[in-house]
Amino acid sequence: MSCYRTLTVDGLDIFFREAGPADAPVLLLLHGFPSSSRMYEPLLRHLADRWRLVAPDYPGFGHSSAPPPAGFAYSFDHLAEVMNRFADALGIDRYTLFVQDYGGPVGFRMAMARPDRLDGLIIQNAVAHDSGLGPLWQTRRAFWADRAAHEPALRENLLSLDATRARHLGTDPSVECYDPDLWTDEYAFLTRPGQAEIQVELFYDYRTNVAAYPVWQRWLREHQPRTLVLWGRYDSSFQVQEADNYQADLPEAQVHVLDGGHFVLDTRADEAAEHIRAFLDRRR
Repeated sequence: MSCYRTLTVDGLDIFFREAGPADAPVLLLLHGFPSSSRMYEPLLRHLADRWRLVAPDYPGFGHSSAPPPAGFAYSFDHLAEVMNRFADALGIDRYTLFVQDYGGPVGFRMAMARPDRLDGLIIQNAVAHDSGLGPLWQTRRAFWADRAAHEPALRENLLSLDATRARHLGTDPSVECYDPDLWTDEYAFLTRPGQAEIQVELFYDYRTNVAAYPVWQRWLREHQPRTLVLWGRYDSSFQVQEADNYQADLPEAQVHVLDGGHFVLDTRADEAAEHIRAFLDRRR
């Protein structure tokens, strides 16, 4: 059974979903954009028999506090700091980290700051190499170069209903397999008062992730964490070759390219859960 809780961290209400035995090995699930911990509901149902799954919403996302940018620094450094303190508050001192999309830059920062906590790494369509960014990123790079001139185009590229829908469907030919609630619910969150300003502010900071890619790659090569890569081949945001990039950095990593999109759990939750279970079982 899943539980839905809220924990106060640095004066913020951090909402999280939790399932599984309290004394079981922890799988900490870091969500992507513009989603929330809700994206992990399929894994909470599949894996809670033997693992403790904890899926928080970042500040500004889902059901967590969303202070305006004037009162909160929306940067990936700051989100990682809050998530590290969230783990502290729950008494979690060891976990396997599952990262997707924005979860990648948050998770890499957490792992490098507290490598003693990391028992394994599961990467699902999260980028750590510049070549992993697809054509959609031309508009986004232009925004980083000149924020004022390109912010209207960035909002359409990132925050519109069409963009929110396309992020899920990508190039998947099986569009009938996708529940439209996936993007309509996300869009409802994106259109809350103040939300666009929060997301534009945070995305402007995404340029710091691209600058940090070489540092993350070096860390992966030097530390060789136990890693499982699950990649949705129909992702229109990130290139499928990114799975090979990880394999080059982590020769012992298990890499599986699935017939899914940016959010693989949308349509391939059963298959993904099987790979995750096998990966976690090997550690046990």
